Amino acid sequence: MSIFIRHAAKVEPQGARKFVMAGFNRREFIQASSGLAMGAALPMAFRRAAMAAEKSNRETVLVVIELTGGNDGLNTVVPYRDPIYKSARPNLKLSNRAVSKIDNQLAFHPSLKGFSELLEDSQLAIVQGVGYPNPNRSHFESMDIWHKATREKSERFGWLGRTTSLANAELSAMSVGDGESPLALFSPAGPATSVRSLDSYRLKTSKDRQAVMEKFANRKPASSNPLLSLVQNSTASAYQTARRLENIAKGAKSAEYPQTSLGRRLQLVGQLISAELPERVYYVSHGGFDTHASQLDIHGRLLQELGDAVRAFQNDLKDQGQADRVVTMTFSEFGRRVKENGSGGTDHGLASQMFFVGPKVKSGLVGEHPRLDDLTDGDLKHHTDFRSVYATVLDQWLGVDAKAVLGGTFETVPVFGDVQSRA
Repeated sequence: MSIFIRHAAKVEPQGARKFVMAGFNRREFIQASSGLAMGAALPMAFRRAAMAAEKSNRETVLVVIELTGGNDGLNTVVPYRDPIYKSARPNLKLSNRAVSKIDNQLAFHPSLKGFSELLEDSQLAIVQGVGYPNPNRSHFESMDIWHKATREKSERFGWLGRTTSLANAELSAMSVGDGESPLALFSPAGPATSVRSLDSYRLKTSKDRQAVMEKFANRKPASSNPLLSLVQNSTASAYQTARRLENIAKGAKSAEYPQTSLGRRLQLVGQLISAELPERVYYVSHGGFDTHASQLDIHGRLLQELGDAVRAFQNDLKDQGQADRVVTMTFSEFGRRVKENGSGGTDHGLASQMFFVGPKVKSGLVGEHPRLDDLTDGDLKHHTDFRSVYATVLDQWLGVDAKAVLGGTFETVPVFGDVQSRA
């Protein structure tokens, strides 16, 4: 849309005459149109607002949480009764009495009370044994594979970036947090919008220009010029969205969040969803999982932050009436080795689990926990290709042709409950 708006600025003399006929002067037209064209006043999401104005705000939404560094899946979902687990981890093993039991073989890390509660509420699916063939233990290489969903070096775009670029996808993505947008969201159109706070959405313009935009937003188009109407509709949508977000920022919080890094990011995601932005994918990162040393305490704190933040997020979505259309997915680039190292930690491994959260997931365990007596060079074997999980999300939740995105056909996994294929 920004291309068309810039064109509107280029044909300003003719457009301005039409604009004067609509009750605005030439100066006001330039202020309103250039405010959109420059891109400094409004983020990309606003410039898509007019395109999404007539679309349903009840479309499904995916929230992705990246557990950066290689989460130790074996101490996340714990085979607490397996003697091999206990002998391989004399210092890192979690006691039977401390863990939160899932069944008579598996349990959550005791710090994951939030996930235990979500499972009790039938809002958590645990996809076990996830990985990919010929795995790579390098953080950078493996993360690239997960982000791009391929090992092809020539592939420049992320799996969600390719999703947003499909003509029939009609969805957009946003990264929430510090730093640049991740490779997973990179598309032929460039990186996705990245936002740190609601303050990023304030109308950073002069008072005069804001007054013009408000006047512009509240007047019905009086011109038959389609280009002028596009500028006016875009300005109106942008202004109204900005004001809605500012009101949310000033208003009472819909739910209490833990004041942790992940808690604040998910709180922002909840605010953006409640503002009914056109984005259908939100991406956040939760780092620190490269636990080569002193893992016991560090990993416990990271998992508590994860469980508590996601639990608060679900409470928020429920209070908003948005929970049924939102699913949260977690992943990490790899797991850790079965045997602990000599520094009180674990080294880079292979298979791990993914979590799915929301009322529409098929709650419980999905697939078998990898066997500890059948390893590959000391690592857990995967039995579910992560691209099968992606294919399930694309087909059954986002309603996108998974084959077109992933470049091949992958069997889906039973993650969702009563959700039918949307592709």
